[in-house]
Amino acid sequence: MTAWNSANQPILQTKRLLVVEDEGEMRQLIRRKLTNAGFDVLAAASGAEGLALIAQHGLPHVAIVDINMPGMNGLEFCERVQQFADLPVIMVTAVSESVTTVAAIERYAEDYIVKPFNLDELVARIHRLLRRINDFSYAGGPWIAVNDRLTVNFSRQSALVDGVNVELTPIETKLLHIFSRYIDRVLTSEFLLGRIWPGQEIFEDTLRVHVHRLRQKIEGSAAHEKYILTERGIGYRFISSGKEGT
Repeated sequence: MTAWNSANQPILQTKRLLVVEDEGEMRQLIRRKLTNAGFDVLAAASGAEGLALIAQHGLPHVAIVDINMPGMNGLEFCERVQQFADLPVIMVTAVSESVTTVAAIERYAEDYIVKPFNLDELVARIHRLLRRINDFSYAGGPWIAVNDRLTVNFSRQSALVDGVNVELTPIETKLLHIFSRYIDRVLTSEFLLGRIWPGQEIFEDTLRVHVHRLRQKIEGSAAHEKYILTERGIGYRFISSGKEGT
């Protein structure tokens, strides 16, 4: 299991990327280029295979996803993943229509690149995205250890609290994943609403209910440690080391 790092230091020395691309030659070109650039690369020929790799290896730091694929396309893959995680995505597409690219970016992607493209440009975009994310502690194996009391499996949407399995809802899982990307940083309610329900008009009371339910599941009513701290009038802060309850 991989431990979260509250000091904003990378847990994995090599950043893991997931490439989801159905064209075999293109997939191999991207994989080889990114491997030579120093990344640990997982490659999937379909959205379903990408989901299986996440379940097996855990979440990557960034996913590079082709939009147009048979079966589960790139947008559907991202929709499935982002039901339980706030995974940074770079869309790769042969579609240049603005409506398609704008919809993809607004709903799922941090960036996009249009085929045909220069592989060096893709590497540069990945590096820029990783610098912007800053905290890499949310990517590791399937099970992520917060401390000796709490471990989380995002793809299974479950946690172990003092050795007891606790099922999480998709919203609770995604909320916890966002907190894991910004350990010990104050996140505003507005920011959380935008990341969990992009493009939707959701009120702060709804967020408050989900935070309360997540607290009950990972902390319990008589917990000795608190992970989610309320910053009154602002939002919330997650601390992986836990805080003694009062």
